[in-house]
Amino acid sequence: MRSHAETMDRVRRSAQNRIIYLPHAVRQMSRPERMIGAADVRNVIASGEIIEDYPEDVRGHSCLILGRGTGGAIHVVCAPKADYLAIITAYRPSPQEWDGNFKKRKKS
Repeated sequence: MRSHAETMDRVRRSAQNRIIYLPHAVRQMSRPERMIGAADVRNVIASGEIIEDYPEDVRGHSCLILGRGTGGAIHVVCAPKADYLAIITAYRPSPQEWDGNFKKRKKS
């Protein structure tokens, strides 16, 4: 099992090759109340931290990264591949669903 640091290195290396936005990510990023740009996603990848890891994801190993963008906190779910980084979704975390620093999900 990889450490978060190893996974983050893999994410950043994949992003240097190419970033591909899956249709779900494009829909979520372009919602009027979200409006997350590609520069915001790149910033999260460059300076964010992994807060959840999904090594058994059906799309391949993926992770949830917390970072900052225009307007505050952003979560990016991505899957690093050999030739590219797949952005699965990106959204602004809700204070109703996440703790104060947006790192842990609130218990329901």
